[in-house]
Amino acid sequence: MTHPKRLTFAQRASLGLTLFLIGGEFACGPKNVHVQAPVQGAPAASTSSDWKQIPIPPLPSFHPQEPKRIQLPNGMVIFLQEDHELPLIRGTARIRGGSREEPADKAGLVQIYGQVLRIGGTKSRTGDQLDDFLEARAARVESGGGLDSVNLIFDCLKERLDDVFPVFVDLLRDPEFRADKIPVAQRQIDTGISRRNDDAEGIASREASKLGYGADSPYAREPEYATVAAVTREDLLNWHRAYVHPNNIILGIEGDFDSKAMEARLRSAFESWPKGSPAKTAEASFNDPKAGVYFISKDDATQSQIRMVGLGIRRDNPDYFAVTTFDEIFGGGFSSRLVQNVRSKKGLAYEVGGGIGAAFDHPGMFQISMGTKSGTTAAAIDALNAEIDGLKTNPPSPEELKKAKDSILNSFVFQFDTPEKVLAERMAYEFYGYPADFLERYQAGIEHVTLDDVKRVAGKYIHKDRMAILVVGKASDFDRPLSSFGTVTALDITIPQPGGAKTTAAASGSNAEGKALVSRIVEEMGGQAKIKAIKSVRVKLNVVANTPQGEMPIEAEVINAFPDRSWQKMGTPMGEMMMVLTPHAAFMATPQGTQDLPDSRQEDAMKDLRRDPVQVAQHLDDPKYVFSAGGQEKIGDVATTILDVNAAGATVRWYVDPKTGRVIRASWQGMGMQGPAETVADYDDWKSVDGISLPFKETRTENGEKTLSVEIKEVQFNPTFDPKIFEKPAGSGGAQPK
Repeated sequence: MTHPKRLTFAQRASLGLTLFLIGGEFACGPKNVHVQAPVQGAPAASTSSDWKQIPIPPLPSFHPQEPKRIQLPNGMVIFLQEDHELPLIRGTARIRGGSREEPADKAGLVQIYGQVLRIGGTKSRTGDQLDDFLEARAARVESGGGLDSVNLIFDCLKERLDDVFPVFVDLLRDPEFRADKIPVAQRQIDTGISRRNDDAEGIASREASKLGYGADSPYAREPEYATVAAVTREDLLNWHRAYVHPNNIILGIEGDFDSKAMEARLRSAFESWPKGSPAKTAEASFNDPKAGVYFISKDDATQSQIRMVGLGIRRDNPDYFAVTTFDEIFGGGFSSRLVQNVRSKKGLAYEVGGGIGAAFDHPGMFQISMGTKSGTTAAAIDALNAEIDGLKTNPPSPEELKKAKDSILNSFVFQFDTPEKVLAERMAYEFYGYPADFLERYQAGIEHVTLDDVKRVAGKYIHKDRMAILVVGKASDFDRPLSSFGTVTALDITIPQPGGAKTTAAASGSNAEGKALVSRIVEEMGGQAKIKAIKSVRVKLNVVANTPQGEMPIEAEVINAFPDRSWQKMGTPMGEMMMVLTPHAAFMATPQGTQDLPDSRQEDAMKDLRRDPVQVAQHLDDPKYVFSAGGQEKIGDVATTILDVNAAGATVRWYVDPKTGRVIRASWQGMGMQGPAETVADYDDWKSVDGISLPFKETRTENGEKTLSVEIKEVQFNPTFDPKIFEKPAGSGGAQPK
């Protein structure tokens, strides 16, 4: 199923006129399917007319190529895995300490650290210089932060190791964390925050973790705008000093090298590095979630995402192999009970699966996940409950056990079919303190699982009365109310704005510099009296949009009636389109008909209207509008002053020329041409219309990519127009302004 490709065309941020083309694009691909390779030495199929009579020999013992382990006197553990198939060498340093260890009020610190570690460069080279240096050598050095560790990797041709390895060592031991790269990482995280409520499946996964581990658990914590903004360069330096010591690092090298020579190289690079303090590990308690039914409203959804959540186990639990086998029977593949019964026989699921999760050093989560159409939400929950109840009334059979064990064992070898995969697994065992031969024990562990083992772990770890049931969807479309399953708790997933709710309730967030700067802007625009006299504005403009198909010219006309109505007409190569925004309705009219905007689109468009500088200037003394100035940034040749504006919940950052009082750049999080984006608008060609000063040209980028160039052709303040233009048309057209 396909829809017209989504293209979002934004008019000027100085007038807050956002042009939307609504639609979507979906792609379907094949599911991951494990294919069993032919067993060497097995008789050919032609020797028997019945394939069931073909003898299948037992699987041989699994003995992977074991990497060489070295431990330096300073505690660094090194693994060397030779692989001479290709002239490549790859290295990974896994550093203890991840997001679960970061302070709650600086959530996002490790993610920022993991990015700026590389893009911040070293004392001798900036990150940009490293980009050029590595690109010229067809090599890469990258870094990233995770839940329990930070990784720094390199990948290069064998002949380039002498060039690339010193960069890797320099970044590991002495990174610079240049201050200009920190906002880059922060903006990328902010972009993820702004889009995290767009996808129902993402919402369900995130909130299920909070139910399973607790909303305040370091294993479920999420970065917010305020916590990301709180991270400083000094925080990154302090983190590096606290965690990056040789005794907290496991280093793995794989590829085309001689182990003896590589060991000598690594000893020369790292043996003199002094040992440091051991990494601190996050403290957390794990308890069953509070049982009950939880609901998240998403009115633009046509499907429901369902999660059933409980606590799982650790991999060092003696029941791990029995649990793995049970998971395969219950919800692990195409032949599992959940897929066969709920999806195939009852037709209730787009996708369904789950089981008793197992993590290395903390309990995993028991979780069943399912997507179903809104109208079968309750029926789907009934079906999941029936499958859980069926574990007692219809326990797993010998046939199911055999099929599950065959599936696990026959696909197991393909998970570790290269030296690189074996090295990564061996490093994980070292990191979490597991036996070196844990991988080799796996095959025997699965083979020894009995039917009684599977029945026992199902009864031991699955307790329906201790589960949390989470549903994300549109309640009015459900086949019956969720209250039929018990008391329903509504979860609030509103994204806190910088500074929290207080910034939208009172002007306490404003500072004197911010108030003075916005007053200067208002005077430059024409003065408060002229600005407050503006009730509406009509703008005609030419837009060139950069789309995946190339440049698209658009002739647009926009009428904004402050504070909360907007009418937009766009002449595009696909025909004429209109978008109307009011507090009560938001819709797009095209030659194909009229379509309501989803609630999320309507909310984002309304925020664009509140960001309009004319509207902001009219609310200079409104306590719901917060103005905070602080810091400078050079834009071209201009040393601008940064002004953060919170316009009743719609945030925007202005870069103001303090000499002229003009806003020469604006940036904000919002919906872009390809979805949520960090949008930057640069303004030029200032002109005066009826005593109001405005920029007539704009260049816009989203996540660093140019998306729009805009030129205003005509502006009218307080024009005459027919109020009916804001009414929803009966057909595909709509009223035209007079």
